[in-house]
Amino acid sequence: MSEARALRYDPIAVSAESTVVSEYVPDASGEESYQSEAELEDSLIKLLESQAYEYLPLHTESDLVDNLRAQLEALNHMTFTDGEWQRFFTHSIADRNDGIVEKTVRIQEDSVQVLRRDDGSTKNVMLIDKANVHNNSLQVVNQYEVPGRPDGGPAKYSNRYDVTILVNGLPLVHVELKRRGVDLREAFNQIDRYQRDSFWAGSGLFEYVQLFVISNGTLTKYYSNTTRRQHIVEARQQSRSTRRQTSNSFEFTSWWADANNKPIMDLRAFTKTFLAKHTLLNILTRYCVLTADRMLLVMRPYQIVATERILQRILVSSNYHQLGTVKAGGYVWHTTGSGKTLTSFKTAQLATRMDGVDKVLFVVDRKDLDYQTMREYDRFQKGAANSNTSTRVLKRQLGDPGARIIITTIQKLSLFVQANPQHPVYSQHVVIIFDECHRSQFGDMHTLITKSFKRYNLFGFTGTPIFSANAGAGGNPRLRTTEQAFGDRLHTYTIVDAIRDRNVLPFRIDYVNSVQVGAVQDAQVSAIDTEKALLDNRRLYQIVKYTLEHFDQKTRRASSYEHALVTNVADVVKSRRSGHDAVAEVRRTQRAHGFNALFATASIQAAKRYYIQFQHQQADLPPDRRLKIGLIYSYAPNTQSQEGILDEEDFDPNALHGDDRDFLEDVIQDYNEMFGTSYDTSADRFQNYYKDLSLRLKNRQIDLVIVVNMFLTGFDATTLNTLFVDKNLRLHGLIQAFSRTNRILNSVKTYGNIVSFRNLEKETNEALELFGNKDAKGIVLLKPYNDYYQEYAKKVHELVSSYPAGERIVGESQQKAFIALFGTILRLQNILSSFDEYTGHEILSERDGQDYRSMYLDLYAEFRKTGNGDKESINDDVTFEIELVKQVEINVDYILMLVERYRQEHGNGEDREIRAEISRAVDASPTLRDKKDLIETFVDTISLTNPVDREWQRFIAARREQELHAIIDEEHLKPEPAERFISNAFRDGALQTSGTAITTILPPVSRFTAHGGHTEKKQRVIDKLNAFFRRFTGLGAGES
Repeated sequence: MSEARALRYDPIAVSAESTVVSEYVPDASGEESYQSEAELEDSLIKLLESQAYEYLPLHTESDLVDNLRAQLEALNHMTFTDGEWQRFFTHSIADRNDGIVEKTVRIQEDSVQVLRRDDGSTKNVMLIDKANVHNNSLQVVNQYEVPGRPDGGPAKYSNRYDVTILVNGLPLVHVELKRRGVDLREAFNQIDRYQRDSFWAGSGLFEYVQLFVISNGTLTKYYSNTTRRQHIVEARQQSRSTRRQTSNSFEFTSWWADANNKPIMDLRAFTKTFLAKHTLLNILTRYCVLTADRMLLVMRPYQIVATERILQRILVSSNYHQLGTVKAGGYVWHTTGSGKTLTSFKTAQLATRMDGVDKVLFVVDRKDLDYQTMREYDRFQKGAANSNTSTRVLKRQLGDPGARIIITTIQKLSLFVQANPQHPVYSQHVVIIFDECHRSQFGDMHTLITKSFKRYNLFGFTGTPIFSANAGAGGNPRLRTTEQAFGDRLHTYTIVDAIRDRNVLPFRIDYVNSVQVGAVQDAQVSAIDTEKALLDNRRLYQIVKYTLEHFDQKTRRASSYEHALVTNVADVVKSRRSGHDAVAEVRRTQRAHGFNALFATASIQAAKRYYIQFQHQQADLPPDRRLKIGLIYSYAPNTQSQEGILDEEDFDPNALHGDDRDFLEDVIQDYNEMFGTSYDTSADRFQNYYKDLSLRLKNRQIDLVIVVNMFLTGFDATTLNTLFVDKNLRLHGLIQAFSRTNRILNSVKTYGNIVSFRNLEKETNEALELFGNKDAKGIVLLKPYNDYYQEYAKKVHELVSSYPAGERIVGESQQKAFIALFGTILRLQNILSSFDEYTGHEILSERDGQDYRSMYLDLYAEFRKTGNGDKESINDDVTFEIELVKQVEINVDYILMLVERYRQEHGNGEDREIRAEISRAVDASPTLRDKKDLIETFVDTISLTNPVDREWQRFIAARREQELHAIIDEEHLKPEPAERFISNAFRDGALQTSGTAITTILPPVSRFTAHGGHTEKKQRVIDKLNAFFRRFTGLGAGES
């Protein structure tokens, strides 16, 4: 998203029923004069008042609680007695054991609480009215004060919040403002401090905030409390979190937009639209999804538009007796990776609540997508949907009034229709939603289904529609295009929109040509026999050699990040296959090094030969240096259709030729040895092999998977960043395959890598023009290497000449300039590092790089110390790229290797250069800096005889025990529960600071004393244990 000045907008077409405004035009009458942060805040409040918000001059918790009582009484048409209010507030709103998660559950799933009245009767009390949203009151407060401990208050430090929106008296939306020109990320980081220091304080009412809005006046974004909560966990625990690795940083904040995907960035325009009462209340009550693993997902504007247009089409077609016709349907074109599954889930969920709708069928066109969709729907809401392992189960579900949402494959649905010509479901009102509506449903099965059902709405979701310009010549002439099959296009969100909004990443394409790999020029060998020429072993040898030599570079193996992986893969796979209730995924966070890749081949024969080549070329490598390589294929009648669609591979290995199946059997046995599994090519076990392989790809446990068509469509893995291609791709298949690599993960993963051993430039441009627009290439593809390198060389020259390595930088303005300059260099290095040409041309030496990173981290620590609760902080103008520093840092193993050298070369402590190298390496590491005293003490006390790693483990274990017992003694904690609590934290990768776990280790303290009571004690203990946890995380000594 460009950070140029945003224009103001005014609505010109707003439907009373639409959450997202239809269209905006710029309003050129915006103020041009300088606007301070206070003026920005005042302007926002005045605008909200003009939109029927009530302004409250409320600044203290007692006033907040009194107002909450009054608003809940008004909403529920009742009056609390003082005793009733005390009980209700203490147990149903501000329970001391509840944290952000429990309060979010209360708003999203349990918003009606039971009050036991003084006379013994009970009454339901709504916290928010979801059925009639305009019954809810909206108020706005600003400069709400939370006093810190130095001022006798409950918080760690004093804080004043900018603007908060109260819904029925509860703070559900918080707005953080920065003056125009300040980096938007600083507003994001400011809330970090509130969350850490004071949101939990007192009654903890600010932990009810569901949505955050950040703005510098020019740019405005929103995000859910999960994004905030995950960012806090990452910041506190060096990225160690048991939650999913997604949605934990600024990359996951969202722009608001109109229905044409035009971003609405200016604060006034955002306030008129997103903060319009009906829009905000709809988002809070209808368009948030609290997942089974307690992540709050807030839908993006294009997802909301698509959902509402489908619901509107269902309503209109019912009223105008159009059910069962093409006028009752339509299709949604949302690009791959834009969250179609969430959109379809919310659509299905809301459709089942409409009068007259009996069932919603979600139909996929492959067995593996059936499984994946069910896993996602289960994640959105456990038990909301019904899957089926056979047509018999599907028949039972279609006859069961309680099975409202059913996920199935088009094959099973077609078999059901053929076997049950008179089923009662045909006369019911059924909404049928097809996912990626391309292949089979354009033929006989589509016709069969639509002839059997009488009262249906038929909708399609696709990332790559079929238009008349790219439709094939075969099949039913009335079903060649997506529009013919499903009706009008209801909404569009293209790959250009998604990359512009940073919802998916752009691509970087390397065409590794024939000169490098010894191939015949593709242009000269375009006939069918060319596949034979392209399978020449000399060519394959060169391609595999290139892949192995460049694999670490392309997949960023030198970078590391925390990733939450599923630890019970085999159990999860087995439970799905046997039809039992799904086994919950158990996640554990551990450090991953780099990303992983797919290798797309043109045929089964090619896949087999590539697998053999990889085995041969890795045979002489030590086992720990070999890539973990998988392979999967099954029978597909044609590899690619005229429209470029990759044909479905059958999950029945019996269709394979004998040699192909025997080879696959051997590959699966290699896999079994690698992961201790027991799969084979029998039908059931092969499907389990597929599912196991897909989970381990997502876990980042396997490096490279060789495929023909499988995994090239419909498969999402955020850890996958590279696609090696030796296959002709075009149109649908090209966009689908490329899009496996461009899911957002973190700030290190900035694009999807495509390494093509065939010249697909013409096909790429054609696909981008068809599914984006004629200018898509400039947005979707990265710039050439030289553009980045010239900028990098210029910035490094500026760095070295202005700030010599190791010299102190004096003065605030110079420090800020250095931070901005080095941050730019880090971002450029991050992009350049996977270009082949960059190797050997890095300019900055490794030692200078360490020195500059150390200087950068010194300033980071210094600037963080200034954040003591003052509203105006020098941090306003400063953004640190700490995640990019982490990806080049050294680890404990590297330090221990230096210690071994230090001891072997002299053993008497006189090798000053190695000792200095250890200090430099530690100073340049964000993770090891706060452990420096441990490392230096270890170096000073190490013996001359025992193995270094064993000495280190003993040393860390002893220090860990010593420092933990010091905390236990200082805070009078219960020793055994405290030891168990911290042991579980190292096992799980995170401290459990909410719920009852933390309270079980505390000594008895009154919960209700004003000072030195339960809340302050609990937070002080959490702060100490967090510091202890950070200090010993990643150092070994029984962490797992």
